[in-house]
Amino acid sequence: MTKEVEPAHEQATEYSAKDYTDPPPAPLIDFEELTKWSLYRAAIAEFIATLLFLYITVLTVIGYKHQADTKAGGDVCGGVGILGIAWAFGGMIFVLVYCTAGISGGHINPAVTFGLFLARKVSLIRAVLYMVAQCLGAICGVGFVKAFQSAYYNRYGGGVNIMAPGHTKGVGLAAEIIGTFVLVYVVFSATDPKRSARDSHVPVLAPLPIGFAVFMVHLATIPITGTGINPARSFGAAVIFNGDKAWDEHWIFWVGPFIGAFIAAVYHQYILRAGAIKALGSFRSNA
Repeated sequence: MTKEVEPAHEQATEYSAKDYTDPPPAPLIDFEELTKWSLYRAAIAEFIATLLFLYITVLTVIGYKHQADTKAGGDVCGGVGILGIAWAFGGMIFVLVYCTAGISGGHINPAVTFGLFLARKVSLIRAVLYMVAQCLGAICGVGFVKAFQSAYYNRYGGGVNIMAPGHTKGVGLAAEIIGTFVLVYVVFSATDPKRSARDSHVPVLAPLPIGFAVFMVHLATIPITGTGINPARSFGAAVIFNGDKAWDEHWIFWVGPFIGAFIAAVYHQYILRAGAIKALGSFRSNA
């Protein structure tokens, strides 16, 4: 009694068939996009989301420092602590990504936008407009904090990212690179159409793992850099505070996140999704 074997070509067809659809890559430059209201609506959403993000989180940081200030009658163990600050950042990202994902994609971070641009998820025009909107939103958000907490804002550092004593700039840069890699890697994974199709039996609310990534990274790096991993967050605080210490090491909070986003984009697109192998195979088949 012989075992029936499916023809090889039928097996190949079965295993090569996709059960998901990759969206087409965004054009590098699409001037037609400038004529669409959806682009400007998305930029406004990024502006408002980043404004709210900075307002809540920087206000939490300043409130904690005041509550823990023994010279002002506070308690060293008072306030929300590092854990509460991390929750404020992660929780706000979860809430705001959930609110804006269907409008702008819920980036709220130039490093995330940069990573998605490298992966051809957004065009250059959209990426630049998003980054400008995010930075302006961050400035306005911290501006509101200074207006409402003028008595404490300058006294407690204005939520500015600076290197903690005992750490070198190299350590701070590495912390920002790794922290941003974690965040952007999670963004790619949580929004991957292949994952959504293959793991449809395990529903994933994309903003949840993204918010948790921000939370976990803050727990790890607040003692080192105060945790940037978001150039708009660092830039908005530095502009409004505008002290020498705000700008001395500010470059770390741009260079680190952009390098981390670049590595995450390359890792996800060309290693996990085998983009390099697919491109090589396409090249050979056309040769």
